Amino acid sequence: MSSTSTPPPTLPDYVLNPDAVLSDPSTTWRHGQPPDYTKTRQFYLQTTSLPALVENLVKNWEIEASYKPLLPEWRTIASPQSYTFRVNGSPPQTAAQMLSVGTYNALIEPNEFYCPAHSSFDASHKTFKRVMPSFAWEVLEVYAGPPRVVFRWRHWGVMKGDYVGTNDKGEKVTIKAHGGDIDIEGVAVADVNDKLQLGSVEVFFDPMAMFRQMAPDGKTGVTKEARTTE
Repeated sequence: MSSTSTPPPTLPDYVLNPDAVLSDPSTTWRHGQPPDYTKTRQFYLQTTSLPALVENLVKNWEIEASYKPLLPEWRTIASPQSYTFRVNGSPPQTAAQMLSVGTYNALIEPNEFYCPAHSSFDASHKTFKRVMPSFAWEVLEVYAGPPRVVFRWRHWGVMKGDYVGTNDKGEKVTIKAHGGDIDIEGVAVADVNDKLQLGSVEVFFDPMAMFRQMAPDGKTGVTKEARTTE
Protein backbone atom coordinates (compact mmCIF):
# COMPACT_ATOMS: atom_id res chain seq x y z
CA MET A 1 0.00 0.00 0.00
CA SER A 2 1.39 3.37 -0.96
CA SER A 3 2.08 5.78 1.93
CA THR A 4 1.53 8.76 -0.32
CA SER A 5 -1.62 10.58 0.73
CA THR A 6 -4.06 11.91 -1.83
CA PRO A 7 -3.94 15.71 -1.94
CA PRO A 8 -7.21 17.45 -1.03
CA PRO A 9 -9.29 18.57 -3.99
CA THR A 10 -8.86 22.17 -5.06
CA LEU A 11 -12.05 24.16 -4.66
CA PRO A 12 -13.26 25.95 -7.80
CA ASP A 13 -12.97 29.71 -7.83
CA TYR A 14 -16.74 30.17 -8.16
CA VAL A 15 -17.29 28.94 -4.59
CA LEU A 16 -14.47 31.08 -3.19
CA ASN A 17 -15.05 34.36 -5.01
CA PRO A 18 -18.56 35.75 -5.68
CA ASP A 19 -17.25 37.57 -8.77
CA ALA A 20 -15.13 34.76 -10.20
CA VAL A 21 -17.07 34.29 -13.45
CA LEU A 22 -16.96 38.02 -14.20
CA SER A 23 -13.34 37.51 -15.23
CA ASP A 24 -13.98 34.61 -17.58
CA PRO A 25 -12.15 35.26 -20.87
CA SER A 26 -13.83 35.09 -24.27
CA THR A 27 -17.31 35.20 -22.72
CA THR A 28 -20.41 36.30 -24.60
CA TRP A 29 -22.33 38.64 -22.31
CA ARG A 30 -26.03 39.34 -22.80
CA HIS A 31 -25.48 43.10 -22.99
CA GLY A 32 -22.04 43.04 -24.55
CA GLN A 33 -20.04 43.41 -21.33
CA PRO A 34 -19.87 41.94 -17.83
CA PRO A 35 -22.45 43.26 -15.34
CA ASP A 36 -21.33 45.59 -12.54
CA TYR A 37 -22.06 44.19 -9.09
CA THR A 38 -19.97 46.78 -7.23
CA LYS A 39 -22.86 48.47 -5.42
CA THR A 40 -24.49 45.15 -4.56
CA ARG A 41 -21.25 43.81 -3.07
CA GLN A 42 -20.76 47.02 -1.05
CA PHE A 43 -24.32 46.83 0.26
CA TYR A 44 -23.77 43.20 1.25
CA LEU A 45 -20.63 44.07 3.19
CA GLN A 46 -22.38 46.92 4.97
CA THR A 47 -25.51 45.03 5.95
CA THR A 48 -25.37 41.24 6.05
CA SER A 49 -21.81 39.99 6.32
CA LEU A 50 -20.95 40.68 9.96
CA PRO A 51 -19.76 37.08 10.56
CA ALA A 52 -17.37 37.38 7.61
CA LEU A 53 -16.08 40.75 8.84
CA VAL A 54 -15.53 39.41 12.36
CA GLU A 55 -13.80 36.31 10.99
CA ASN A 56 -11.43 38.40 8.86
CA LEU A 57 -10.72 40.74 11.77
CA VAL A 58 -9.80 37.91 14.12
CA LYS A 59 -7.70 36.10 11.51
CA ASN A 60 -5.71 39.27 10.82
CA TRP A 61 -5.38 39.91 14.57
CA GLU A 62 -3.94 36.41 14.99
CA ILE A 63 -1.43 37.05 12.20
CA GLU A 64 -0.30 40.27 13.84
CA ALA A 65 -0.16 38.77 17.34
CA SER A 66 1.87 35.82 16.07
CA TYR A 67 4.15 37.40 13.47
CA LYS A 68 4.45 41.16 14.04
CA PRO A 69 6.91 41.79 16.89
CA LEU A 70 6.36 45.58 16.94
CA LEU A 71 3.10 46.68 18.57
CA PRO A 72 2.86 50.03 16.72
CA GLU A 73 2.58 48.01 13.50
CA TRP A 74 -0.53 46.13 14.65
CA ARG A 75 -3.47 47.55 12.66
CA THR A 76 -6.19 45.40 14.20
CA ILE A 77 -6.08 46.90 17.71
CA ALA A 78 -7.28 50.37 18.66
CA SER A 79 -4.41 51.20 21.01
CA PRO A 80 -1.31 49.21 22.03
CA GLN A 81 -1.48 50.95 25.41
CA SER A 82 -5.10 50.20 26.32
CA TYR A 83 -5.79 46.90 24.52
CA THR A 84 -6.52 43.94 26.82
CA PHE A 85 -7.07 40.20 26.41
CA ARG A 86 -8.74 37.87 28.92
CA VAL A 87 -9.58 34.16 29.11
CA ASN A 88 -12.47 32.77 31.15
CA GLY A 89 -12.62 35.74 33.51
CA SER A 90 -8.89 35.75 34.30
CA PRO A 91 -7.00 39.01 34.93
CA PRO A 92 -6.56 41.02 31.71
CA GLN A 93 -3.35 40.71 29.72
CA THR A 94 -1.92 43.69 27.88
CA ALA A 95 -0.80 43.69 24.27
CA ALA A 96 2.80 43.79 25.47
CA GLN A 97 2.24 40.71 27.63
CA MET A 98 0.67 38.79 24.77
CA LEU A 99 3.53 39.83 22.51
CA SER A 100 5.93 38.43 25.09
CA VAL A 101 4.30 35.03 25.71
CA GLY A 102 2.48 34.31 22.44
CA THR A 103 -1.13 33.45 21.66
CA TYR A 104 -1.01 29.80 22.79
CA ASN A 105 0.48 30.71 26.16
CA ALA A 106 -2.02 33.54 26.56
CA LEU A 107 -4.92 31.12 26.01
CA ILE A 108 -3.88 27.92 27.80
CA GLU A 109 -3.75 27.60 31.58
CA PRO A 110 -1.23 25.32 33.33
CA ASN A 111 -2.48 21.72 33.32
CA GLU A 112 -1.41 18.07 33.38
CA PHE A 113 -0.36 18.21 29.69
CA TYR A 114 1.03 21.72 29.19
CA CYS A 115 2.33 24.71 31.13
CA PRO A 116 3.04 28.12 29.57
CA ALA A 117 5.79 28.77 32.13
CA HIS A 118 7.84 25.98 30.53
CA SER A 119 7.38 27.06 26.91
CA SER A 120 8.54 30.22 25.15
CA PHE A 121 6.62 32.10 22.46
CA ASP A 122 8.43 30.30 19.62
CA ALA A 123 8.51 26.93 21.36
CA SER A 124 4.76 26.97 21.97
CA HIS A 125 4.02 27.64 18.31
CA LYS A 126 6.37 24.85 17.22
CA THR A 127 4.77 22.44 19.69
CA PHE A 128 1.24 22.83 18.37
CA LYS A 129 2.24 23.31 14.75
CA ARG A 130 3.96 19.94 14.92
CA VAL A 131 0.76 18.34 16.22
CA MET A 132 -1.58 20.07 13.76
CA PRO A 133 0.18 21.54 10.72
CA SER A 134 -3.13 23.17 9.78
CA PHE A 135 -5.38 24.54 12.54
CA ALA A 136 -8.32 26.32 10.93
CA TRP A 137 -10.57 28.88 12.62
CA GLU A 138 -14.03 30.18 11.79
CA VAL A 139 -16.92 32.22 13.18
CA LEU A 140 -20.01 30.07 13.65
CA GLU A 141 -22.48 32.73 14.75
CA VAL A 142 -22.56 36.39 15.74
CA TYR A 143 -24.96 37.19 18.59
CA ALA A 144 -24.41 40.96 18.82
CA GLY A 145 -22.81 43.59 16.63
CA PRO A 146 -20.54 46.58 17.21
CA PRO A 147 -19.45 48.21 19.40
CA ARG A 148 -19.56 45.03 21.51
CA VAL A 149 -19.35 41.97 19.27
CA VAL A 150 -20.33 38.64 20.78
CA PHE A 151 -19.69 35.55 18.69
CA ARG A 152 -19.23 31.78 18.78
CA TRP A 153 -16.18 30.30 17.10
CA ARG A 154 -14.65 26.97 16.09
CA HIS A 155 -10.99 25.89 15.86
CA TRP A 156 -10.14 22.54 14.26
CA GLY A 157 -7.42 20.43 12.69
CA VAL A 158 -6.07 16.90 12.38
CA MET A 159 -3.56 15.42 14.83
CA LYS A 160 -0.83 14.44 12.38
CA GLY A 161 2.18 14.67 14.68
CA ASP A 162 3.05 13.61 18.22
CA TYR A 163 2.44 16.09 21.01
CA VAL A 164 5.52 16.73 23.13
CA GLY A 165 5.32 19.34 25.89
CA THR A 166 5.97 20.06 29.55
CA ASN A 167 3.17 20.05 32.10
CA ASP A 168 2.49 22.01 35.29
CA LYS A 169 4.65 19.57 37.30
CA GLY A 170 7.62 20.04 35.01
CA GLU A 171 7.19 16.58 33.48
CA LYS A 172 7.77 15.85 29.81
CA VAL A 173 4.48 14.71 28.27
CA THR A 174 4.25 12.81 25.00
CA ILE A 175 1.01 11.91 23.23
CA LYS A 176 1.22 9.75 20.14
CA ALA A 177 -0.53 11.10 17.04
CA HIS A 178 -3.79 9.31 16.24
CA GLY A 179 -4.63 10.98 12.92
CA GLY A 180 -8.06 12.03 14.16
CA ASP A 181 -9.81 15.37 14.34
CA ILE A 182 -9.24 17.98 17.04
CA ASP A 183 -12.27 20.27 17.20
CA ILE A 184 -12.91 22.92 19.84
CA GLU A 185 -15.48 25.69 20.19
CA GLY A 186 -15.89 28.77 22.32
CA VAL A 187 -17.41 32.23 22.67
CA ALA A 188 -15.69 35.61 22.51
CA VAL A 189 -16.69 39.15 23.43
CA ALA A 190 -14.80 41.91 21.62
CA ASP A 191 -15.14 45.67 22.05
CA VAL A 192 -14.34 47.53 18.83
CA ASN A 193 -14.18 51.16 17.74
CA ASP A 194 -15.73 52.79 14.68
CA LYS A 195 -12.88 51.38 12.55
CA LEU A 196 -13.61 47.87 13.86
CA GLN A 197 -10.28 47.80 15.69
CA LEU A 198 -10.13 45.72 18.84
CA GLY A 199 -10.10 47.51 22.18
CA SER A 200 -10.53 44.43 24.35
CA VAL A 201 -11.13 40.72 23.80
CA GLU A 202 -12.44 38.13 26.26
CA VAL A 203 -12.53 34.48 25.29
CA PHE A 204 -14.58 31.76 26.96
CA PHE A 205 -13.75 28.12 26.20
CA ASP A 206 -12.57 24.86 27.75
CA PRO A 207 -8.76 24.86 27.41
CA MET A 208 -8.66 21.13 28.20
CA ALA A 209 -10.92 20.15 25.28
CA MET A 210 -7.97 20.04 22.89
CA PHE A 211 -5.90 17.77 25.13
CA ARG A 212 -8.84 15.46 25.87
CA GLN A 213 -9.22 14.93 22.13
CA MET A 214 -5.50 14.26 21.75
CA ALA A 215 -5.77 11.58 24.46
CA PRO A 216 -9.46 10.61 24.66
CA ASP A 217 -9.12 8.36 27.73
CA GLY A 218 -6.25 10.32 29.26
CA LYS A 219 -3.90 7.34 29.04
CA THR A 220 -3.63 5.74 25.61
CA GLY A 221 -0.52 6.95 23.83
CA VAL A 222 0.43 9.22 26.75
CA THR A 223 3.79 9.05 28.54
CA LYS A 224 5.09 11.30 31.28
CA GLU A 225 8.65 11.51 32.53
CA ALA A 226 10.59 13.83 34.78
CA ARG A 227 12.70 16.43 33.01
CA THR A 228 16.38 15.96 33.71
CA THR A 229 18.38 18.89 35.04
CA GLU A 230 21.91 19.67 34.05
